[in-house]
Amino acid sequence: MKLSTLPTAVAVATLVLAAVATPTRAQMKEQTVTVGGAPMYPSKNIIQNAMNSKDHTTLVAAVKAANLVETLQGPGPFTVFAPTNDAFAKLPAGAVDSLLKPQMKEKLTAVLTYHVVPGRLSAKDLWEASNKGGGKAKFKTVEGEELTVEFKGQALTIRDAKGNASRVTIQNVFQSNGVIHVIDSVLMPS
Repeated sequence: MKLSTLPTAVAVATLVLAAVATPTRAQMKEQTVTVGGAPMYPSKNIIQNAMNSKDHTTLVAAVKAANLVETLQGPGPFTVFAPTNDAFAKLPAGAVDSLLKPQMKEKLTAVLTYHVVPGRLSAKDLWEASNKGGGKAKFKTVEGEELTVEFKGQALTIRDAKGNASRVTIQNVFQSNGVIHVIDSVLMPS
């Protein structure tokens, strides 16, 4: 390579790298929320965003094992209460590994779909429903059982069928096909 073409080659390489690593202009204008160190873009679907969160690798692996990727990439809309890796780590030793086994697919699917409510429910929607219910509201999950949503001040808590509580740590992560609320414990159906 001639010395005179070196600056041009460096400039071209820099532009190519910038194009690959930089969000599109449309994405830069979007109101993103950072989850697991990655921006969550409202123009992307639930799976596209979740795959970029380093805090949700266990959830993504579970969704893949349960063959729910295509569903959660669909039009929805879905409200997903998304447990973090730390939430899964709170389960008894070996529980996650057991759930990821092929013979446990039905139970894994039940656990995961218990974290999904049809519709696009923002924190405001959840608050309004709980306010009408005297501080609590029940929502039917895709799995079929109900979750209970409670607000105490600004704190949003989700209770599962067994009465266990999970705190929403990041709310209103809007997606093209719904919304994610990040939670700190795994919810379990009865």
